[in-house]
Amino acid sequence: MDSPHLNSSTPHSAISLLCLVIHSAFLSLISACFLLPLYAEDAYENAPIHYSDTEPNDATQRLERLLAAGKVKIDRTDAWTVLRDVMKQLDIPQESQVMVFSKTSKQNDLINPQTPRVVYFGDNAYVGYCLGGSIEVATIDPKLGPIFYLLDPYEEPAKPLHFQRDNSCLSCHGGPFTPEVPGVIVRSVYPGPEGHPITSQGSTVVDTTTPFSDRWGGWYVTGKHGNVLHRGNVTATEKNDQSIDIDFNAGANVTNLAKFFDVSPFPRQQSDIVALMVLEHQTSLQNVLTKANQSSLRAMHMQTSLQRELGETVQSEPVGTARRIIDHCAEDVVEALLFKDEAELPDGGIEGDPAFQNAFTKRAPQSSDGRSLKDFQLLRRIFKYRCSYMVYSLTFQHLAAPLKQTVFTRLWTVLEGKDTTGEYGYLSETERGHIRRILAETLPGAPAEWKKALAVK
Repeated sequence: MDSPHLNSSTPHSAISLLCLVIHSAFLSLISACFLLPLYAEDAYENAPIHYSDTEPNDATQRLERLLAAGKVKIDRTDAWTVLRDVMKQLDIPQESQVMVFSKTSKQNDLINPQTPRVVYFGDNAYVGYCLGGSIEVATIDPKLGPIFYLLDPYEEPAKPLHFQRDNSCLSCHGGPFTPEVPGVIVRSVYPGPEGHPITSQGSTVVDTTTPFSDRWGGWYVTGKHGNVLHRGNVTATEKNDQSIDIDFNAGANVTNLAKFFDVSPFPRQQSDIVALMVLEHQTSLQNVLTKANQSSLRAMHMQTSLQRELGETVQSEPVGTARRIIDHCAEDVVEALLFKDEAELPDGGIEGDPAFQNAFTKRAPQSSDGRSLKDFQLLRRIFKYRCSYMVYSLTFQHLAAPLKQTVFTRLWTVLEGKDTTGEYGYLSETERGHIRRILAETLPGAPAEWKKALAVK
């Protein structure tokens, strides 16, 4: 149908200009429509993620298949033996144990300062257990993020163990606490005498940048940390004016939890300070990776959908809006990997359980000169080399190709000292050199240019 505003006498240049304006307006409209779900609530339930409707590809699903086939056996003597064997299959060391007594879990009725919940973690899996309750499991799917399950360790021996996927966990693990993606979190609250968070005081989602003094409210903490106080090991009482009474000194430098509760039911009696700080770093970085990956996947989905709608050639490389989104996501990843704005440790550092440190570093990839991204420092900061071991994680290894390439390029620019922003001046030339070598020699899929650059230097 002819346009009522155009006829054969209309100059060709004017027609071309008008078509360009219409095309640009259409692009903007379509782009806006596709951009809306990028940051909308529960965007992970939409294309191309479809979190709840997608069959996960994670360690728990694989374990269930092995159990069903009789290729793996779980000792079902009691809940602790079930927990132990499940952790072994998920590559989670028992030495990673930490304890939380705030009522901030699926099984709040079982948790209080006298019966804390134990949490254990490996690089790609997390488990929690409350005395008398179910075993909570979260394992990582490279695209979907953490998948949440409940396992009943008291199931009748005649019935098979079953990991029940539990998306109700997303009420906390899929919203503002976890940058609007399925995530894993460590929160610091002000717990009342029974463990209920005092809501008037708010809470803190802890990451690498959180000041030491704001950590571990509602958690037990064992280890030495000098004169700087934290929120752990103690409860608070709210007064009529909504202020609180709390004695942080009573929770400082605790090495024995027996004065707080009966520790005898627990196989280990530590809630190690170093393990807690590693867990906080790992969960926050896992969320950054999940957020960046899913945002990049949505950006590319938006781009290809738009190109198909307009009859254009579908491009696998990001352009325009998709390019900007992926560049932004890559910068978030690099900042998190390189511990930008990391909070300093107290003067004199921290001392934790050597058993956790040994278990954590046991199989860490090492460079030819014996260095690892899991090497601890514990004096001014957690790790000796400020590039996270989460580069070996499932999510990082399976980042969307355009995002991963952008991260590699930006990361290497910083590590070679060619960054012009001044944001990474805290990394000395020596430290950057050690990190370059570790990555070039140990990171699966590292660009060949990294090794070549290493050889030249």
